This record gives sequence, C-alpha cells and structure tokens, in this order.
Amino acid sequence: MEHVTSEDASRTPTYHVERPVYNEAYLHADLLHRRVRTPRTVRNWCCNSELSVICCFLPILTWLPSYPIKEYLFGDIVSGLSTGVMQLPQGLAYAMLAAVPPVYGLYASFYPVVLYTFFGTSKHVSIGTFAVISLMIGGVVVREAPDSMFMLQANGTNSSVPSLIDTEARDARRVHLAVALTSLVGINQLLLGLLRFGFVAIYLTEPLVRGFTTAASVHVFVSQLKYLFCVKTRRFSGPLSVVYSLIAVLKDITSTNITALILGLTCIVFLYGVKDVNERFKAKLPLPIPGEIIVVIVSTGVSYGMSLFENYQVDIVGTIPSGLLLPAAPDFSVLPNLVTDSIAIAIVGFSMDISLAKIFALKYGYSVDGNQELIALGLCNFIGSFFHTFAVTCSMSRSLVQESTGGKTQIAGFLASLVVLLVVVAIGFIFQPLPQTVLAAIIMVNLVGMFKQMRDIPLLWKTSKLELAIWLVAFVSSVLLGLDYGLLVSIGFAIVTVIYRTQSPKSMILGHIPNTGMYCDVDEYQESIECTGIKIFHLNASIYFANSDLYINTLKQKTGVDPTVLLAAQHFQKRKSQKQEKRRRKLEKKHTVVRLSMEKGMAHELVGGSQVLLDVQGNGQVTESQTESDSEETHFLRTLCAVHSIILDFTPVNFIDSVGAKAIKSVIKEYAAVDVHVFIAGCSRTLLDELRTLLFFSGPVTPDIVFPTVHDAVLHCQHRRPRPSSTVV
Repeated sequence: MEHVTSEDASRTPTYHVERPVYNEAYLHADLLHRRVRTPRTVRNWCCNSELSVICCFLPILTWLPSYPIKEYLFGDIVSGLSTGVMQLPQGLAYAMLAAVPPVYGLYASFYPVVLYTFFGTSKHVSIGTFAVISLMIGGVVVREAPDSMFMLQANGTNSSVPSLIDTEARDARRVHLAVALTSLVGINQLLLGLLRFGFVAIYLTEPLVRGFTTAASVHVFVSQLKYLFCVKTRRFSGPLSVVYSLIAVLKDITSTNITALILGLTCIVFLYGVKDVNERFKAKLPLPIPGEIIVVIVSTGVSYGMSLFENYQVDIVGTIPSGLLLPAAPDFSVLPNLVTDSIAIAIVGFSMDISLAKIFALKYGYSVDGNQELIALGLCNFIGSFFHTFAVTCSMSRSLVQESTGGKTQIAGFLASLVVLLVVVAIGFIFQPLPQTVLAAIIMVNLVGMFKQMRDIPLLWKTSKLELAIWLVAFVSSVLLGLDYGLLVSIGFAIVTVIYRTQSPKSMILGHIPNTGMYCDVDEYQESIECTGIKIFHLNASIYFANSDLYINTLKQKTGVDPTVLLAAQHFQKRKSQKQEKRRRKLEKKHTVVRLSMEKGMAHELVGGSQVLLDVQGNGQVTESQTESDSEETHFLRTLCAVHSIILDFTPVNFIDSVGAKAIKSVIKEYAAVDVHVFIAGCSRTLLDELRTLLFFSGPVTPDIVFPTVHDAVLHCQHRRPRPSSTVV
C-alpha cells in the first residue's frame, strides 16, 4: 500500500510503501498479466500500411494540404530568395572543388533541391552543393582521370617545350565520373533507407564528424590556394595530398599573379567583414547582407570592364552554356572502381544532413525520419545524376540563412531552386568573366565556421578525453591519409573506443543507506553501509560474449569470494581432517596400550615419534597437548561463514546473450557448491523475456532467485538467515 503525504507547500512530500517481498515467480504467475492483443486483419493492415507508406514516402502530403498561406508564405518567399542568392556563388565555387566545370554546380543546386521538397522531412535544411562532399568527389575524379591522361605535346617530340592539357576531354571525362559516382551514392543511400538503416549515423559520433569536417576544411583551404595565387599546379589525391599540394604551391609561389591575389584578398576581407556584421547585428537586420552575391556581381563587372583575363591573365570561369542539358544515363561501366568511395560519400552526406536536421527539428518542435532522409537524399542524387548533377547534401551556412530569414517549410528551398533555374536558363552567360580567385575567396571564407570547431579541443580536454582522442584521430588521419582512408580509420577507432568502454566498466559493491530503500557505492559514500553477510555487486555494462568473463572475474574480485579458492581450501581441509582422524585413531590405539601398561604398575611411557606427552593423573585419566590449528584454515572458515548471499544488481544490464546467460548460470552453481546463494535484482521485463528465451530458468536456477528491486532481495536474504546486527529497514 502506498501513502503519499504533503501537508503543506513547504514540506517535502514523502511516501510509505508496505508490501510483501516480491520475487519473479510471484510476479509472473500472480501479480502481472499480459494484455490480450487483438490481431489485425490482413485487410486492415493493408489499408493502413498503404496510406502510411504513401505519406512516409511523400512527406509533402502531410504538410502541404494544411499549409497556412497567410502565416508562412511571406517568410518562405523572403527566405527562398535569400538562400537562392547565396546558392548561386556557392554552386559555382563548389563545382571547382568537385573538379567539374562551374555550370554543373548550378545544376546540382537546382534538381536535387526540387526533389527534396517532395521527399525530405526537414523544413529548414538547404540541400545542394557542400564543400566536404564536393572535395571528396573531386578527389575521386582526379584519381580516376588525372591531368597526365590528357597531355598534349606542344611541338612534336621536343621535350623542352612544356606539355599542354586537353581540358575539354579532361573535363568531359571528369563529369562522366562525377555523375556515375553520384548515381552510385544515390543507390547506396536508397538501399540503406529502404532497409531501415538510418541508425548507421550513430556510428559517426559528433566528435568524429567535427574532427573529420575540420580536416576536410584543411583540404579545401589548401586546394584553393592555387586559385587564390593563380598558379598552375596539378591536383593531388590520396595520402599526404595536402602536403604535396602545399609544397607544389610554395614551389611555384614566384609565378603568383599579383592582380588575382589582390582581388582575392580584397574579397576575403570584404566577405569576412560582412559575415561579422551579419552575426553581430542579426537581431537588428531584417535580412542578412548578401555579401557573396555582391562580391560576384562587382567582381564580374570589374573583370569584364578591365578585361582581366586578356590584359592580366587572371583565370576566369569561362563558358557557361545557357539552358538545361538533356537527361542522359550515367556511364555505369566505371562503377566498379567507385564502390568504396560511394559508400564513404553516402554515409558522410547523410550524417551531415541528419545531424543538422535534428538540430532544427528539436528547436522548432517537429520530427525528422532518418530513414526517409536517406531515401530523400538517395533520390536527389540518383535521379539528379541523370540530369548531370554531382552528389549533394545540406549546407550549414545556407541552412542557417534559410532559417534566420524566416523560412518555415520546404517551400523556401523550392523557391531558392527557382532562382538558380532563372540564372541557368536566362542570365548564366553574365558570370562568364567571373575570376576564379573570387570563387576561391568565397570558399575560404565559408570555411571559417568549420575552423572554429578547433575550439572543441580544450572543451573536450575538460569533459571527455576519450572523445577528444576520437576528434584528434579523425582530424589527423583525415588530413594525412585523405578523406576516404581517414574516415575509415576514424570509424574503426570510434568502434575500438566502444569496445574499450565495454571492457572497462565501473564496478562497485553497494551498501544500504539507513532508513531508505537506496543502495550506493560503499567506497564512494560514507553513509553507505554493507549488509552483514550480503554482497551486492553492481557493474555498469550489459553481459554478452565480449565481457562475460570480465563480469565473472570482477564479481569474484570485488566480493572477495572465489568459489574455486574456497573449494580448494575445503578439499584441503577435508584431507587434513582425514589425516587427523587417522592420527586420532592411532593415538587411541596406543592409549589403550598405555592403560593396559598402567594396570601393571607402569608410571610413565613415552610413545616414540608421536610427539604426544601422556601424563598419568591421580584419577587414572590421560590428557593430550596438541599444536595450534592452521591460521589459513581459520581465515578460510571465517570468510566462508561471513558471506552467505550475493546479489547481482542487473539494473544497468540492457541485454544478455547466450554466452552471458551461461556464464551467470555457471557462477550461480559455483557459489551454491560453497553454500553461498546468488540472487538477481533489478531485471527489466525485456531482459527477463530474453532470459526465458535462453532457457536460463532451468535446473537449480529458478525465477525464485530474481527480485524486482535490490531491497526485495536484501530483505529476502535476511529473512533466510536473520542477523540482528544487519537488519535493513
């Protein structure tokens, strides 16, 4: 019976519970009864499942019919225009990272965004080109189609004349590779989504993702130096590519185009200043200042007016064809070489999307479906590849702009894509004189937010050194080995840390807090008192094949009761008792001889070799003076008598497998052999079902040894062997 009292507002509420001690046998048979569930008919299941599948597959059907036009439309229009203006220069710039002509960045900023409007579940993320994904794609296409494959000899066989590159053939080949890779990325994401593998993102823990993206920022920054200085160097990929790229730029630094450098540095200073103003005065500004589009328009005008390409040899974007290309199937013949890279890009792209989507969903009180996000990204990439796009995901900078300018739904992203479409179809040619150094400046300034992730290092040093190790391993491995191998090493190290944590859980012996039902670590809290004769063992881990031996060994170590040692000592004591019994009988026999001798008048007799002195007393009795008993035997007997019960606190145990169940069952039998009874407390109902499935309750192990709480188990143990000095209230 439970009584809750709260006589006045100032008094702390208290409760009193009076009930018998419960065990699992009673709970399962008499107290708890499972609900009777009515099975669903096939017809009802089909009708409901068809409707739910359609709504899940097309989330737009769940929100568009009830779209509040008056409240949301104006905010979505303003947000869409602001995001679209920002998406234009980023699309052109990130195409350079992907090693394809700039116009393909505009294609990637249109088709996938339209598709995500119908299939995505996040209302605030901005889908399109992203620096990390673009760089990963660029690394793959450069590896598969390096400049050396397209060299043209300028003057016959004269090797002194520098070779030229067939840029048209090279770019065409790289576009085919990027499109095929994007198609495979989309297939991977679709399969993962349909198989409900959205949980794979949990293996990319936040420190890993932040360390990886910071390393990717280093790659991106170094790759843009040649465009900022306007020097001609080849593009490297693979391990140590950052080092090789940096060395190549430094070796050719003397050929820097001063005009391009001045223009690029000017744009960097302006863009950084605009970003700082937007950040400081975002509460007062109705809209963020569109620094990137201002830079693009002004620099394009300056380049056109001053003929920077013709007069100062400043590299420009070049030809941007008007209109959209006809859809075409990707070149699937190159897919075998791209499988591993596509998996890495698919997982990284999804991880970036779902992490940002969850942040916005938590802030605005709606939910996102990880599996549907995988399907949405898969469709964006797979279908988009037929329209000559490269792989996309959400962009942090654009998503923040879309959210801060009043975006409410996916309509904002759709309107942003229409802005890009207008440029592609009608006015794309205007941006042909745009200097590449300006695009490099835009990319570099957009990396500032990622470089700020370096602040994680001192914070993680204070909070979690293990997570700091994950961050540093992800960063260093990705910088030195490349993004593909770096990601593989990072995930492997993160999994190793999980294994380490399961192999190094905290264990403790619990004691009772007087006048409460609470049990805490006796080494941690001075109020915690051990119950006499009872050891309560707690280990913060589940029990399965990888740590079952650890659990048993720690149990024996913390309780101080090892059945193997006790059994060995018991056998030793038994053998010693047998020897003493034989010795006693021998002495009795000799004692009989002495008594017979006494009757003949003998006073004393020394029995040789026995070291026993027989004294003849006046009353005819004989006494024996023996040596002291073995001290180790006495200690053993005291230890055996001191602990009569062990309680295993299963509160932190989330699951158990067959190996773990066999280990627990075996140790229960081992302790029973030395007259120490083992009980289990705090089992969840799910864990009990697993134990029943594993046939754990058979033979000497019955549900009677399982109790719902530690307190129930302690009271049961004291009732079995009452000890006044250890009574728990």
